[in-house]
Amino acid sequence: MATRSNRAERQPAPELPVARVCVDVPLPHLDRPFDYLVPAELHETAQPGTRVKVRFAGQLVDGWLLERAAESAVAKLAYLERLVSPERVLTPEIAGLARAVADRYAGGLADVLRLAVPPRHARAEGAAILPQDDTPTVDARPPGWADYQAGEGFLRALAERKGPRAVWSALPGEDWPARIAEAAAATLAAGQGVVAVVPDARDLDRLDAALTEVLGKDRHVTLAAGLGPAKRYRAFLAASRGLVKVVAGTRAAAFAPVADLGLVVIWDDGDDLHAEPRAPYPHAREVLLTRAQRAGAATLVAGYARTAEAQLLLETGWAREVAADRATTRRRTPAITPTGDDPQLARDPGAATARLPSLAWDAARAALKADAPVLVQVPRRGYLPSVSCVTCRAPARCVTCQGPLALRSSHAVPACRWCGRVAGDHVCPHCGGRGLRASVTGARRTAEELGRAFPEIPIRTSGRDEVLTEVPAAAAVVVATPGAEPVAEGGYGAVLLLDTWALLTRADLRAGEEALRRWMTAAALAKPGGAGGRVVVVADGGVPVIQALLRWDPGWYASRELAERRELRFPPAARMTSLTGPAPAVADLLRAVHLPPDAELLGPVPADQDQERYLVRAPRGRAAEVAAALHAASGVRSARKAPDAVRVQVDATDLF
Repeated sequence: MATRSNRAERQPAPELPVARVCVDVPLPHLDRPFDYLVPAELHETAQPGTRVKVRFAGQLVDGWLLERAAESAVAKLAYLERLVSPERVLTPEIAGLARAVADRYAGGLADVLRLAVPPRHARAEGAAILPQDDTPTVDARPPGWADYQAGEGFLRALAERKGPRAVWSALPGEDWPARIAEAAAATLAAGQGVVAVVPDARDLDRLDAALTEVLGKDRHVTLAAGLGPAKRYRAFLAASRGLVKVVAGTRAAAFAPVADLGLVVIWDDGDDLHAEPRAPYPHAREVLLTRAQRAGAATLVAGYARTAEAQLLLETGWAREVAADRATTRRRTPAITPTGDDPQLARDPGAATARLPSLAWDAARAALKADAPVLVQVPRRGYLPSVSCVTCRAPARCVTCQGPLALRSSHAVPACRWCGRVAGDHVCPHCGGRGLRASVTGARRTAEELGRAFPEIPIRTSGRDEVLTEVPAAAAVVVATPGAEPVAEGGYGAVLLLDTWALLTRADLRAGEEALRRWMTAAALAKPGGAGGRVVVVADGGVPVIQALLRWDPGWYASRELAERRELRFPPAARMTSLTGPAPAVADLLRAVHLPPDAELLGPVPADQDQERYLVRAPRGRAAEVAAALHAASGVRSARKAPDAVRVQVDATDLF
């Protein structure tokens, strides 16, 4: 590396001496490229897309070389300090996409590039996955897509490079990884690339296996944080070097550098794992939709349920629905029965209050007798995550922090879930009672109760501590929390959906939508109706979200939900942005921001950790202006070195 004394003697290369660099400094007022001179020894290797080291504010920092130019508007420039690697990891398409995502989410380019490009692994740059020479083929009429109206037409449009855009509602029992692999094969056969994003590692493993079966070995790579630094970086390089054209992964894979992109896919876009928890908090669905729009690529938004955002794509004409007709849906859907309607209450008057009504017991016994597994979905993990006074039913609280008391086992002493303080001497402050009863029953307590009811049957749990991938086709009871339901070979004989009130009564804009998504995901694992599969939902059948489940009609509920949100001006009909931070910091930001006249400021309301929050509501057509104004105001505070940061989150999921 050149010393400070001879750095000034460097001469720039005779052509294109200026490098425009995005410095990896996450400060809003520095969200712009900075010009540096390219020294002669780096003229050939310091190319757009490479990682560099530059001197910035007296420190040596990382950066990405965005482009080269012949001249700069700045009179006096510093030199690039050194080239980290000649590998061009940032393609022009991904650089443009990252800038668009940063602008949409009122964030900085450096923050998005940190999400898009994995950390360098030097040894991995010497190797990459090599593709096979054979070209994958796809059947003219794949049997899986034939059950869906417009399904075969969607594949034909992919093969003809027409860039179709679709919202796909999958049927119960659908082998969705195989359907996505068939769509990828049709796209790849047309010479174009594919990016497919799924919520978690279990879904990625299933999609990986399906892509290998349909496309052949080494025709695709997977990208996920769980792969480890070396394997992840090798997969990234295989895509950036053009050695593979199909990439599947979790949310960060939305930025995968696939050349000649022909199709983007997102499975289960309502899953909160698609939302990035790091600034600027982009959602994988929006990243993929932005990318498809910029590249003219086909789009497939898929899932058992349907979000209001996906419904908006249909109602605006941006995408077309791919769904089965009612006859096919009825044939493929298992028998779904609620326990709270009039016929069931007449047969079992206790069904209105029982946690496991007789209908659920009967369905479980019948499935186990037929040597089929039973899935029991419980929305809460643990043993008794919430308890109350046995006399007055008041919630039991910790005397130190007022957190909820819980029991971890049948022999455990009550303890606070927040601070961990043991409350063996708990006395109800309202009535003086010492006894406790269950307010919410967790998965482990449910498994314990079912173990006593079925002593000869294996009882297994699947949740945060241990997530099962699949279970054999034999008599067993699987108690799982939402998102941890394992796949059963041949399908479950019965699926029991318990404690539905816990999902429906949440103070959340998406409570109904999220409940339907979780229930449909579990119900889809049952055997088809003709094969004897049954689903019992412990709820009143008159509730609209339950009606959508009974009819297996996610489109109807999504349309209804979107219409209500339009009336109330809630997302996605309007754009909501939350501003969260200490009260003085939020007030300072609001003084610096210049919002459009039709933007509405809601709040303040208390937030966690003694902070407060405002909501900025604006028409969708004003979204870009609001984001730009908030980013500019954040830059003003950043330049003044304001002591407290304000979290700016566009499309905030938590509005209440």
